[in-house]
Amino acid sequence: MRIMTRVGQVAIDQLRDPEDFTRCLHSIGDLSPERRFIVHFPEENAVWSIGSGYGGNALLGKKCMALRLASVLARDEGWLAEHMLLLGLQDPQGRTRYIAAAFPSACGKTNLAMLQPPASMKGWKSQTVGDDIAWIRPGTDGRLHAVNPEAGFFGVVPGTSHKTNATAFEMIQRDTIFTNVALRPDGTPWWEGHDDPAPAEALDWQGRPWKPGIGELAAHPNSRFTTPAKNCATLSPEFENPEGVPIDAILFGARRQRRVPLVFEARSWQHGTYMGATLSSETTAAATGKVGVLRRDPMAMWPFCGYNMGDYFNHWLKVGASVSHAPRIFRVNWFRTNEQGKFIWPGFGDNLRVLKWILDRCDGKGAARDTVIGNVPTLESIDVDALVSRAQMEDLLTVDPAEWVEALAGQDEFFNSFGDRLPKEMREEQQRLAKSIDSLITPDDLRARVGTET
Repeated sequence: MRIMTRVGQVAIDQLRDPEDFTRCLHSIGDLSPERRFIVHFPEENAVWSIGSGYGGNALLGKKCMALRLASVLARDEGWLAEHMLLLGLQDPQGRTRYIAAAFPSACGKTNLAMLQPPASMKGWKSQTVGDDIAWIRPGTDGRLHAVNPEAGFFGVVPGTSHKTNATAFEMIQRDTIFTNVALRPDGTPWWEGHDDPAPAEALDWQGRPWKPGIGELAAHPNSRFTTPAKNCATLSPEFENPEGVPIDAILFGARRQRRVPLVFEARSWQHGTYMGATLSSETTAAATGKVGVLRRDPMAMWPFCGYNMGDYFNHWLKVGASVSHAPRIFRVNWFRTNEQGKFIWPGFGDNLRVLKWILDRCDGKGAARDTVIGNVPTLESIDVDALVSRAQMEDLLTVDPAEWVEALAGQDEFFNSFGDRLPKEMREEQQRLAKSIDSLITPDDLRARVGTET
C-alpha cells in the first residue's frame, strides 16, 4: 500500500475532516473460497476484504476504493472514475497531447502506457501518467481533465521483457515486490517471457521444485509486480499535477481475433458511449483464469463499477454533455489474427502509428472512410513503414457488415438485462447500426454466417 498510494502528511493534508476517509478492513481469514468476500459499502465509505490473498483484493486503495467506491462518488459529484491508462504523446514539434484508454485486465494497458516509439518515428516521445486508473473531471476550459490517483504500478509480470516493455522491465529491477513468480536458486525472480532463459531449476509460484519440461508453468499467469511510479523512465512531468492533464482522445480496446478492425472512430460522444457499453473481449487468466472465452466488459468496468451499469451509461452521457469540447472516442484492436491464428499487427511500440492517426483525427485531419460501425482509416492514412503488407492492412481494416449482425444479436440480449435502466440513447445507436447493416447485406450474406460465434 505504501508503494501504490500517497501516504503520510501529504494524504492527511487532503482530509477535509476526521470522518472523511475510506475505512478498509483486510483479513486473509482461512483463505477458503467458500468464505471469500470482497464487500463494498458506498453509504459508509467502507470496504471489507475477507479470505483473499490476491493483490487486487488486498490493495484496498486500488480497485475497491479508487474504482468501485470512487465511481459512486463520481456519479454523485459529476465526474468519472475509470479503469483507464493515461498517456502523453509529444510529437516532433514539441506539442504534447493526452490519451485515456480502457482495456480489460491483461490486454496491454501497461505496455501502451509505457510505449516506446519505434526508431522510424523520430522525435516522438511518450509520457506515462498512469497505467490503470483515471479520475476524470470537467475543467473550466470546457475539456475533461484526468489524474492518476495511484503512486505505483501493479502489473502482470509474465511476458514482461526488454522486447515487450523495456521501460517496465528496467523499472522493476529495484524497489519491487513480486508475487506468484518463480524463485531461482540465487534468490532472484523469474517468469515465463523473462529476458533470461528458463533456469535449470527453481521454486515455482507455489514453492514447489520446478525445472523446464515438467509441463507446468513456473510463474502463475496472473503473477504481479508492484513498483513505485517514480522509477518509471517515461513518467510524465505532469504526474503530480493536481489539475490533471487535458484529454484529447478516449480509447476502448479488447482482444478480438476477428470482426473488430485495428481502429475506428465514433461519430459522436453518444456513439462512443455505445461503443464502450458494448465492449467485449476474449478473456485472459488475469480476468477469469480461463483463456479465450468471449466476455462482455463495458468500458472495461464490468468488475469495477460500484452501481447499476445502466445508470453508469447514463452518467457517461451526462458527463460528455457537461463539457463543450469532449474528447473524441475510438476503439482499437491490436489482436486481430490471420487464418493461421497469428497476430497480424506487430503491436507494442508500433501502436504509436495508430495513435498518430487518432491524434490527426482530433486535429481534423487523418483520412477515413465511413462504415457501418464508424470512421475507419484509409489504407494510406497510417504509415506502416513496410511492417505489414497492403493485403494485411486491408485485412486489419476490414469491416464486414454481415459479421456485425451477430454482434447486434448479442448486444440485444445484453441490453435487455438492464430493463428500463438502459438509456434510450444506447438503443438509438443500436438501431442506427442495425439500419445501416440492413441496407448493405443480402440474405446470402446472412446464410454464410450461420453457426459462427455471437
